[in-house]
Amino acid sequence: MIELRDIYVRFGDFEALHGINVEVKEGEFFTFLGPSGCGKTTTLRTITGFIEPAAGNVFVNGHDITRVPIEKRNIGIVFQSYALFPSMTVYNNIAFGLKIQKLPHKEIDRKVKDIARKVDLSDEQLAKAVSQLSGGQQQRVAIARALVTDPAIICMDEPLSNLDAKLRVQLRNELKAMQKQFGITTIYVTHDQEEALTLSDRIAVFNKGYIEQIGTPNEIYNYSKTEFVCNFIGDINPLSGPLAEKLQLGSDKKHFIRLERLRVNRPDENSQMCLDGVIESVEYYGLYLKYYIDVDGCRLKAVEKNDGISIYEPGQRVKVSMHPRDIMSYPVSQEA
Repeated sequence: MIELRDIYVRFGDFEALHGINVEVKEGEFFTFLGPSGCGKTTTLRTITGFIEPAAGNVFVNGHDITRVPIEKRNIGIVFQSYALFPSMTVYNNIAFGLKIQKLPHKEIDRKVKDIARKVDLSDEQLAKAVSQLSGGQQQRVAIARALVTDPAIICMDEPLSNLDAKLRVQLRNELKAMQKQFGITTIYVTHDQEEALTLSDRIAVFNKGYIEQIGTPNEIYNYSKTEFVCNFIGDINPLSGPLAEKLQLGSDKKHFIRLERLRVNRPDENSQMCLDGVIESVEYYGLYLKYYIDVDGCRLKAVEKNDGISIYEPGQRVKVSMHPRDIMSYPVSQEA
């Protein structure tokens, strides 16, 4: 569906993207994930036509669109700020692109009302000015405006970042449901790891203008290919110094293990590796408990399901076990 081949983007002497290669399948929810300044938004803007690459090509369904004007790419865009017209009604905001296309009034009216129903906007809300709506409602308007022209692709640049945490979780669930309902190919940009893991069919992890890994959420999280991906996705325990020696791990590599892969006082014949430790502190999250454990001066973090019975207190001695297969190791000198 979408293919980026050897994309380089330069701003003066600064090279923002270094040979980006990505293939996005039709109907896929594909996320560009990474910290600020890593190149994910630059890549999105190259797809939409706001940036022309210094080298490389953008293809959609086999057609080279690298130098096709923005308005002829048939790509819907949802900006971080939504970029709505605050003094116009919701109806006119959604209808804006259709009016540019000079469609008949009856067809515009039908399309606007149809898409409004699909994104849960009422007739009463359609008559309001955008400035009268909540942040979540404005986000729905931005999505409706992007979808109403029947684009082949929709690109979203951090569309939930301006919302509070509770609304963000609610709307990302709705967003995923809408994407599946419409079956539209979606490129999504975010720096939020949880958001990426929750929403995506596949993820590209960016770092300093390079892509470190492309994979499913499970592949990115459980089989991180590089040290950067391992550390960026979720919480992690470094196994270094005395810990590495105790576990007989090679000094030529850096070693890490996810918090939920540690077992606290749960002996398992398959674990093979076991350490003695003391509970430093406990964080209570309801569904689970997060333990901070001192092992010979080194701190390990472990997450355990809260069964309401086996809750360990600070100062209590415990055994921490793990399986070698759950340890992720990377060369000491590894770079992007």
